[in-house]
Amino acid sequence: MKNKLAVLLMMGVLCTAGAADAKTESQKEKVDTYEMLNLFGEVMERAKSSYVEEVEDKKLIESAINGMLVSLDPHSSYLDEQSFKYMNEQTKGKFGGLGIEVTMEQGVVKVVSPIDDTPAFKAGIKPGDYIVNIDGENVMGMTLNDAVDKMRGKVGTKVKLSIRRLNEKPFDVTLKREEIKIQSVKNDIKDGDVAYIRITSFSEDVDRNVEKAIKKAKKELKDKLKGIVIDVRNNPGGLLDQAVGVSDLFLNQGEIVSTRSRNEEDTIRYSAKSGDIAEGLPIVVIINDGSASASEIVAGALQDHKRAIILGEKSFGKGSVQTVIPLGKYGAMRLTTARYYTPSGRSIQAKGIEPDVEVHPAKVEEIVSPYNFSEAEYGNALKNEADKDQKRAKEDKKDDDEEWRKDYQLSRAVDLAKALGIYSSGN
Repeated sequence: MKNKLAVLLMMGVLCTAGAADAKTESQKEKVDTYEMLNLFGEVMERAKSSYVEEVEDKKLIESAINGMLVSLDPHSSYLDEQSFKYMNEQTKGKFGGLGIEVTMEQGVVKVVSPIDDTPAFKAGIKPGDYIVNIDGENVMGMTLNDAVDKMRGKVGTKVKLSIRRLNEKPFDVTLKREEIKIQSVKNDIKDGDVAYIRITSFSEDVDRNVEKAIKKAKKELKDKLKGIVIDVRNNPGGLLDQAVGVSDLFLNQGEIVSTRSRNEEDTIRYSAKSGDIAEGLPIVVIINDGSASASEIVAGALQDHKRAIILGEKSFGKGSVQTVIPLGKYGAMRLTTARYYTPSGRSIQAKGIEPDVEVHPAKVEEIVSPYNFSEAEYGNALKNEADKDQKRAKEDKKDDDEEWRKDYQLSRAVDLAKALGIYSSGN
């Protein structure tokens, strides 16, 4: 009995000691945090009193907050009141600036993609370009928000950017700022029977506009519609709900995307509702290294469900979810809170979407041989009754096709969608 009591007492002592150790560790952690906060106050006071120029408290504190967030990853940051306003304008499809989506990499600004028909796009700025200098000021040492603010400005004013591009000499380009009005969805009929839908960003109402474009093509072509090409090249992304909405248009059932945070119980799964607006028509999605975030969600969902063939180049690889948390009159914070996963469980982050058919941009020239002759070229050949009308129709079609056929990736995508449509219809 005594031995049993001694064991119990010893266990109690050990448990008490363990609890005490745990408490001590917890207290130590708190003490360290308070010490570091005191250190922050001391550094701020020293900067205020001893820096070579007078500096405002607001600037010091905002810079400290932003430094804390950007140290986590390239997409977390502090948005002051003005930056928060710009961000809201951008998601609504209208804002001022150069029309360029950027991120921060190794201390310099990296171009994710230029937006169609904007000053950056017209100047030939490409995904992967590095902006190392803005109006004569070195970007190294700037925050992403600082760099973006310097590129924005009054409509009609100019800004000079120094660009570094892989395997090319650095060069300067001067751009005139414009009010950027994004037409997020453009649509057309290619080669007479393929619906072409270009999505430049996933801002508000993109899913509705894509739905309208499909309905318009079906009404115009009826049973002649052979396939659909969705072009998300150089699309930097946008709103998650719009990526889900666009994917849902073409899927009958199943998961579209899931977002997973560090807490497993916070996982959110987005699933498709019944109904495929394209009614099984072949779909080809074109991507490139400027296709990011929401673009990758759409491509990944349609690829995993084998609902579309993905053509082009590997996408950007931005598979993280940012939550924008308003901070009252002080703007907002953008914080990475989760990762995106495709229906098959693939993480997009830093890997991107691999195309099913790899096609790089290229220039294709037609080779015409002087030695090939046809029946029609013989002087005394019989004439075809419908010759004149067919010749006129072919010339008109050639004029319409000439420009877009120069885009090799788009040309390949249209041909693929058309071929799949012919094959599946049995015509």
